[in-house]
Amino acid sequence: MAAAGVFMNMSETKSGNQMIIEEFRENDGRVGGPFEGAPLLLLHHTGAKSGNAYVNPLMYQEVDGGWAVFASKGGHTEDPAWYANLLAHPQTSVEVGTQTFEVTAREAQGDERERIWEAQKLAYPQFAGYEQTAGREIPVIVLERR
Repeated sequence: MAAAGVFMNMSETKSGNQMIIEEFRENDGRVGGPFEGAPLLLLHHTGAKSGNAYVNPLMYQEVDGGWAVFASKGGHTEDPAWYANLLAHPQTSVEVGTQTFEVTAREAQGDERERIWEAQKLAYPQFAGYEQTAGREIPVIVLERR
């Protein structure tokens, strides 16, 4: 995940993500830098092909007792790997603050997607920029507690 307008190569992303994950866990779910004050969760997911376990820090929006996350990949033209992983393995978990929750992932569609996506762009305008740069509809994934 990159800050607004900042793109990182894969090795930088991995080390950057790892630093965010460590800071998140050391500070009860809070981080500084470009994500200071932003709602952030840690998404656990299983590789669609590899079966490997992964964790990604993602901005979220609270929705109906769960969380929505956005497959923006910082405005890249392709979806992030975690998106395909969730489609293949929707039963997963998230860390929010100091708690871990078992969740089921599903893709928001139609009016639900538009409502969540528009609210995200209003709250965090960089997401509108991601949409323009990506040239694709950004998938919105709802993570519902199990």
